[in-house]
Amino acid sequence: MPRLTLALLPALLLLAGQTFAADRPVFGWVEKTTLEPWGVELKAKLDSGALTSSMHATDVEVFEKEGDDWVRFTVDVRDEASGKKMQKTFEKPRYRKVLIRGAGGIDRRPVVLMNLCMGNTVYEEQFTLNDRSDMIYPVLLGRRTLSHLGYLDVTRTFTHSPDCDEGSIVKLDKDQEDDKDIDD
Repeated sequence: MPRLTLALLPALLLLAGQTFAADRPVFGWVEKTTLEPWGVELKAKLDSGALTSSMHATDVEVFEKEGDDWVRFTVDVRDEASGKKMQKTFEKPRYRKVLIRGAGGIDRRPVVLMNLCMGNTVYEEQFTLNDRSDMIYPVLLGRRTLSHLGYLDVTRTFTHSPDCDEGSIVKLDKDQEDDKDIDD
């Protein structure tokens, strides 16, 4: 019997892994997403090396509205579904501000909450705003967002198409639990 048990161990581990992964979706390192409710389809890079997600934005301006800090910004992108250039100006409350340290130096950026559709679920997530026009992907999803989505398989791309409508589940930022290693 011990030999049979040892022989079955790899199969049991594989089955357990599939069961574990089945309760949360698996995404590739590049996926298509839509900004909601705008509906423009964008390519997003899922990047476990970044903590906070980032979105292409220009003309970023912090201003005061009714005593609170707000951010006005323009998203100017190519819609992956139609191939057309799309542009929209948003005004959102500033959720917080972050200090980004990278190879290019130090940068202070505002963070806003934006809704994006991944698969058939809408996620309200935190995004820093900066000009990503020199980047391949207008949206970068960091660890905070990844921990809400599911699992990342770096060997795959485009595993889910955005398919959200008015009846889709919406997961709000305040209701989602961050991984233990994620601090503000």
